[in-house]
Amino acid sequence: MKVDRLEIEPDPRTVLDAARETAAAGCDGFWVAETKHDPFVALSRVAGTVDLDLGTAIAVAFARNPMTVAVQANDLQLLSGGRFQLGLGSQVEPHVTKRFGMPWSHPAARMREFVLAVRAIWHSWATGERLRFRGEFYAHTLMTPFFDPGPNPHGAPPVWLAGVGALMTEVAGEVADGFLCHDFTTERYLREVTLPALTRGRARAGKPLAGLGISGPSLVACTDEDVAAVRRRIAFYGSTPSYRKVLDLHGWGDLHEELHRLSRRSRWDDMAGLVTDEVLHAFAVVGTPAEARAELTRRYGDVVTRVAAPVLRTG
Repeated sequence: MKVDRLEIEPDPRTVLDAARETAAAGCDGFWVAETKHDPFVALSRVAGTVDLDLGTAIAVAFARNPMTVAVQANDLQLLSGGRFQLGLGSQVEPHVTKRFGMPWSHPAARMREFVLAVRAIWHSWATGERLRFRGEFYAHTLMTPFFDPGPNPHGAPPVWLAGVGALMTEVAGEVADGFLCHDFTTERYLREVTLPALTRGRARAGKPLAGLGISGPSLVACTDEDVAAVRRRIAFYGSTPSYRKVLDLHGWGDLHEELHRLSRRSRWDDMAGLVTDEVLHAFAVVGTPAEARAELTRRYGDVVTRVAAPVLRTG
């Protein structure tokens, strides 16, 4: 099981220092999220400098289109010498439509087509074959030599998809090289919902589950400050209707209702207090770094191929 670092707020001014710290700590990979900064810009500062796997976890697919993502990922694959992993996620409808001003419909079907379109673009560049992708949501049928970067000497980067619901998870199993477990995932949800969905998706593609990379849930709290930050993070995710299904599995649907009510009133500071120790320990590993690694291995070592512990900030 590879151990990675996930940078939640990859400030492009300091991300290179963070990546170097990650390499010095003996980690295997450095992944960045899309929150306050662009993950592709952040990784462009790191690629070619540190000897680590690099990835986006996640870049918001529906804020972009397959061509722009194909170009950005291809460039990072070049800069990193073949160590880039393209991690994509859908985000939730309000952010896609209200924050990014982009269309939203049939997210699982759209994501499936998005990944297939990106792969079609890469295939065209690699082989020189005419670009002929036509789908329900995306069409890419023009590629002239002036805009064709040609074959990437390192090949196409692996595609990882994030998901929570069964439909998106099945899509990941079908069309992706790896699956990124959302932080808002418990061991029970992973085993009872996520793995069966991935297995169904892999079956549609005629592949075994064993060939799929899985980056496991890895909320870790090693200090009191970490615990406070993790409680806030769990409360934020728990307030989101799309993620209620995880709480429902544990019989905690009422918690979602209360968190959602407070979030609609922008009472963010009050929400963390509703996250009990039982809920905290279901989602997060609490302990020293050595204890956390041992517990992550106990919970997920027979299932996941890597974990990416997020760097949480309290501000």
